[in-house]
Amino acid sequence: MSKQITLDDSVNVFGDELLPCSLDPLTGFFRDGCCNTCEQDVGSHTICVEVNDQFLAFSKSVGNDLSTPQPGGTFQGLKSGDRWCLCAARWLQAYQDGAAPRIFLNSTHINALEIVPLELLQEFAVTVN
Repeated sequence: MSKQITLDDSVNVFGDELLPCSLDPLTGFFRDGCCNTCEQDVGSHTICVEVNDQFLAFSKSVGNDLSTPQPGGTFQGLKSGDRWCLCAARWLQAYQDGAAPRIFLNSTHINALEIVPLELLQEFAVTVN
């Protein structure tokens, strides 16, 4: 019997309701537009970012090509200015390499704080959500 996937509480880093990150492109572990997560989301796709060319090049260089469309139209590829639910550890890696994208805190899941401190997230926060 397979274990049922259940959504963790939809709460942002401030303990408030988690706001949508992006419906176009549709993002999130559940592809619900929010950076929701669960136990099965081992990548912790919890940080809502606005990607830019520098970050996309960085991500591609470490083996996660987010800019190239996938065959069959399942993924159109991201372009600068798109919002995306990013793995918290990948954001931290990008930060350490000087390529961290901006963050929408009201759309970033509280579980991101298990990997990245709030103070660091706030340094990269976009003030308007």
